[in-house]
Amino acid sequence: MGNSSTAHEVLAVVFQVRRLDSRNPQLSVLLWERALDPQRGAWSLPGGRLRHDEDMDSSVRRQLAEKVDLREIAHLEQLAVFSDPRRVPVDRTIASTFLGLVPSPATPELPPDTRWHPVDALPPMAFDHGPMVTHAHARLIAKLSYTNIGFALAPKEFALSTLRDIYGAALGYQVDATNLQRVLARRKVITRTGTTAQSGRSGGRPAALYQFADSQLRVTDEFAALRPPT
Repeated sequence: MGNSSTAHEVLAVVFQVRRLDSRNPQLSVLLWERALDPQRGAWSLPGGRLRHDEDMDSSVRRQLAEKVDLREIAHLEQLAVFSDPRRVPVDRTIASTFLGLVPSPATPELPPDTRWHPVDALPPMAFDHGPMVTHAHARLIAKLSYTNIGFALAPKEFALSTLRDIYGAALGYQVDATNLQRVLARRKVITRTGTTAQSGRSGGRPAALYQFADSQLRVTDEFAALRPPT
C-alpha cells in the first residue's frame, strides 16, 4: 500500500500582456524552470505545498513572493481543483489553481529560473501545468466578457488603442477599438480622464485617455459575451 495521506499544493497562473519583441503584445504566463527531478528542465507554475498553518490564499501569496513582487499583482482569485490521482508521481497531491493578473506597464523583477512565456507558445510543461494554463486562459476570456477584470491588465490611464491591444492579446483575436469603447463605456467600466496622451510622432490629434471606473472585480453584465468577429 502507498502512502494514504493526500498532499495539497497551490499553483498560480499569472498572466500579463507583454511586448516580447516588436510584434503585437501577447498574453504571457509566468513560469519557472525545474532544476531537480521529477521532470527536471520542464517549466512549472509558481507555487508548492500548502503548509499546515496556512490557508490557500496566504499560501499562494507566500509562494508567489519567491518569484515576483506581489505588489505588482492587481488581481488574484482561486480558480479550480485538479485531483487526478496520477497527476504527479509518488505521493497523491491535489492542486488548487489561482489566477493572477499583472498590469501591462509593470516590469516585475524575476529570479534567474523564472521567465514570461507567450500562452500560445508554451515550453515543455511539467505534470499537468499546461492544461492549468489553458483552463485559466479560458476563465480570463470569459471574465473579460462579463466583468471589469480588464482593470488588472491595463495601465492606470490608457488610450483606446492600448486597451484594444490588451483585450486583443488576452482574447486571442483582434478587437475593434470603437466597439470596445462603446461596450465598456455603456457598462460604466471605463471613463474618460479628461486628459490626452502626448502627441505621437505622426503629429496627429492627441488621443483621449481613459481609466477603469474601479480597481475591484465586479460583474458588469452577467449575460454578456465578447465574441470574435465572424
